Amino acid sequence: MAIVLVANQYGKAKVRLLHVSRDETTHVITDLSVSVALSGELTATHLSGDNTAVLTTDAQKNAVFAFAKEHGVSEIEDFALLLARHFVASQPSISFARVTMEQYPWERLAGHSFARSGREVRTATVSHDGQQSWVVSGLHGLTVLNTAGSEFWGFAKDRYTTLTETTDRILATAVSARWRHASPAASANCWGDSYRAARDLMLEAFADTHSYSLQQTLFAMGKRVLDGRPEIAEIRLSLPNKHHFEVDMTPFGLENDGEVFYAADRPYGLIEGTVTRDDAPPSGRSW
Repeated sequence: MAIVLVANQYGKAKVRLLHVSRDETTHVITDLSVSVALSGELTATHLSGDNTAVLTTDAQKNAVFAFAKEHGVSEIEDFALLLARHFVASQPSISFARVTMEQYPWERLAGHSFARSGREVRTATVSHDGQQSWVVSGLHGLTVLNTAGSEFWGFAKDRYTTLTETTDRILATAVSARWRHASPAASANCWGDSYRAARDLMLEAFADTHSYSLQQTLFAMGKRVLDGRPEIAEIRLSLPNKHHFEVDMTPFGLENDGEVFYAADRPYGLIEGTVTRDDAPPSGRSW
């Protein structure tokens, strides 16, 4: 029986980059965490320690900084595309690169003063194989809550079921979403507009949907994005159910009429799903 090396990759994770675009009165900052993963013909370094084909992870980190200086940083999708294509084109042993970015939000206080915002984190993942590129945009940590318009009843029951049915509950979640663009070329120069529109459409669907399950809300959010943004081929959502339970106040001689709740952070239900077009182009190695 032979023992062989199969899938492998390596890279530099969580490179922290703050880019400042300066003019005389107003500065623009872009705060990123950048991760690089490379794969290709790297068998020798695993089997014998021959590092001839290995571009050091330190060089990968330095490329992130140098590209920020040489090209600037505007939209994270464009910056990730530049880096992914660079690593494949410049290294004969590398046939596939994946660059993942997280962008942390800041609010402007004055021309050159900022405060860290509590909004969600914007994300982008670019994959490139030397011929094709795939772009997946997204976000995580978008916390939303409905105080009405949410029910949950008619579910399967077994001898371990203790949850009571309800026609009025708080529905809350912290949205993580990733959406794949049908074509990087078609989406070029509108990454920011596409991101903001997809975010707004998800929020609209969350607010508009009278929910009988978080699964139903998930599909409504994904469908709203695909209906409204033709450049997006499919979207994947992960929605933890941030449970809020009504406090029993009868021991205090009080009636809790849907006013006082406690938030239970764990355990929690986790609802996940992918919504796609039936004619969407293949995903390749995009995810």
